[in-house]
Amino acid sequence: MHGDLSDADAQFREWMRENLQRAAAHFGLELAGEPRLGWMDRSIGALAGRGGERFWLRVVSEHKQWIGGNFWTGNLDANVFTGLAKPRVLDVYEWEESRQQRAEVLTLLPGSPCSRTGALREPIDLPDPWWAGLRRTVDAVASTPTKRVNADQELVVSRIRQRFGDSADLAVVRWETVHGDLHWANLMRPGFGLLDWEWWGRGLAGTDAATLLCYSLLVPEMVERIRSVFADVLESESGRLAQLYVVARLFRRMDKGDHPDLAGALSAHAETLL
Repeated sequence: MHGDLSDADAQFREWMRENLQRAAAHFGLELAGEPRLGWMDRSIGALAGRGGERFWLRVVSEHKQWIGGNFWTGNLDANVFTGLAKPRVLDVYEWEESRQQRAEVLTLLPGSPCSRTGALREPIDLPDPWWAGLRRTVDAVASTPTKRVNADQELVVSRIRQRFGDSADLAVVRWETVHGDLHWANLMRPGFGLLDWEWWGRGLAGTDAATLLCYSLLVPEMVERIRSVFADVLESESGRLAQLYVVARLFRRMDKGDHPDLAGALSAHAETLL
């Protein structure tokens, strides 16, 4: 049985590589780097070039019934943010081949991701301007109006109740625009940059600071730094609810096999919030 599963996985990954090649041919790009698969292999990306120019080419694949949601156009919609250290979508190409495929050509950010996975497992030395860039970006996003939705009251309540039961007052008092997936694999260094804008939209105020905090729980000195940068956010009523929501969300991700080593730290953190 396991053999069949891994064969199917291998075939799917090969098919995703073919999709990337097809997208490169469509845009007249040459793939210039080793392709990287995203979460659950639903996306693939690689460095690509044309002449002396370098880009990031990304293809996401999804069943047709799931493509109506905000996430499908998130990276392109995020072109509304100007003056932030983030990629811009330059071109889009979609086709259907058993699933819907969406290819995006993005500008390249300098540097490299802070971590290969969302969760941090060792301290990294980031300069003060990096942290200032992080805070400035989260604040700029928070104050940007949008009709896109990252999470609503119903989702916040259902996620927290599934994990913790009727444990707290779950009425959301503040909403703001959030990136929605602020973890270490989406953050660049040595200069600050933020990738992967699929999920941005209106959400619970404090979601982004809470997300980064929860993905950092295995490294106490990074937790301290995040607490100092976002003290006003995390200690607010909304920030505490956001942390509970993020913990519940990450436990759901763990049920799919993500970051099992975070479980103990997340449980302990939830205790302090409850």
